[in-house]
Order: sequence, then C-alpha cells, then structure tokens
Amino acid sequence: MNEMTRWIDLEGAVNARDLGGLPTRDGGRTRRGRILRADNLQGLTPEDVSVLVGGLNLRHVVDLRSNTEVSLEGPGPLTEVPEVAHHYLTLFAEGGRHTDVEADTIDGERVLPWAERVLDEELRVTGFYFGYLRDRPDAVVAALRALALDDGAALVHCAAGKDRTGVLSALALEVAGATREAIVEDYVATGERLELILKRLRGSDTYRGDLDARPADDHMPRARYIEQFLGVLDDRFDGPMGWLSRHGWTDADTATLRSRLRD
Repeated sequence: MNEMTRWIDLEGAVNARDLGGLPTRDGGRTRRGRILRADNLQGLTPEDVSVLVGGLNLRHVVDLRSNTEVSLEGPGPLTEVPEVAHHYLTLFAEGGRHTDVEADTIDGERVLPWAERVLDEELRVTGFYFGYLRDRPDAVVAALRALALDDGAALVHCAAGKDRTGVLSALALEVAGATREAIVEDYVATGERLELILKRLRGSDTYRGDLDARPADDHMPRARYIEQFLGVLDDRFDGPMGWLSRHGWTDADTATLRSRLRD
C-alpha cells in the first residue's frame, strides 16, 4: 500500500484502496489495514496475492457480484488461497444483460417512490442504489457483518468497485462515524481511476456489452449521486443507521464494525 495515499498498487486490479485514514465526526480517523475496497479481482497476479494475503493480512473477501457474473468470469486466484474466506452476497437488482454496469430501463415509481418521476442521470444512478437496499437488504447487512470479522483484513468488491462497492463502503464508513465529507470523498475517488477501470472491464465479454451501451462519462461517480442517496436515507429512515436497524442491524453489530474501523 502507498503510505502517502489510500491506494493499493496492484497489477491485476486498478481501483483498490483502504477505507482507513478518513476523518471521523469526533475528530479521529478510520483505521488503516482493516477494510479494503476494490474492483474485480479476477486478474490478480501471484505478486498481487502476496501483497494482499501476506502483506495486508487479507482474510475475508466480500464479493457483491451477481451469480451470473461469478459464473461467467470463473474463479479468481484468491479462491485458491485457503486462508481467505469468500462471502458471495449479490446485490444484483439491475437490468443489464449480465451486470449492473447498465440498466436498459428503470421503473421510477417502484425504485424511487419518494422522488419526482424525472429520470435524469442522478435519479438513474441512485435508483440502482436504492434498488440494492430494496431488493437485497439481507445481503447488505450480511456484507457489513462480514467486513467486521476480526481475524485479518477484509475486502469488498464488485466489477468496477464503483456502485455496489461504493454503497457498501459508504454504509460501513457511516457506521464507523466518518464525516459525510469523507464518505463523499471516498466515493468520488474511483473517478481518478475510471479510464483504467473501463479499459480493464472492456477486456471481458461479461462486461463489454453493457459498458458500451453508454458514453464513458456516464459512468463517472459524482458527489451528488452519493449525497442524494444518503440524503434520502436521512429523510426517510433517520439516516443509514435507521435503515440498517429496520433490517436487523444491532447495537452489537455497530460496536463490532466500529472497533474494526476506528483508531
């Protein structure tokens, strides 16, 4: 890991970074080396595996991809490492052919019942995000609990490490007490690597078709997307913590995850 930044330099993944080092609402910082986030891990090299497992003590991988994605892409190199447990928890609720890279249609009344029926880019993206919570609350809660396991570092990923991973990372940081500004900062950081992410995904038959359905700029993670998502949770559920508590998240879960991510 680059100690000057939160980025993790890997040959076979381009959007890997640490959720540590971010400011919290009480003046502290999130803890480094505990929870990581990344794009697809299929292309990791032996050296990458050594960095993650040997150097960063990776012990848990939370894979948010759909069952179809996992089947089409095949097992990644970390699945051959006995020390690493894999938690497959799909958040799939989209309309692309195989992935969440693009949805052809979106039912605004079903996905966004609290918003105006204006399907601009912001509502399209955040509509996906609310769909994860609506369709797979069990997976959202289980993924956060897996990230809290305390026998080594945990890593959450999807395909681009942008949307599904972005939502889970935002929720984990919220539980840890990170500032909203820090949560937004982490979300938009993926934009620094977007060109590399898209180039990498276009090398896969699984993702190429859905990616090419829209201009590259449409895939940019913008601050207003995650701000809108969190704002709706604030308005409707008294914040992300309120939504989580309605779906089985407990005070003990909060304490466990905070102990992982707090100095």
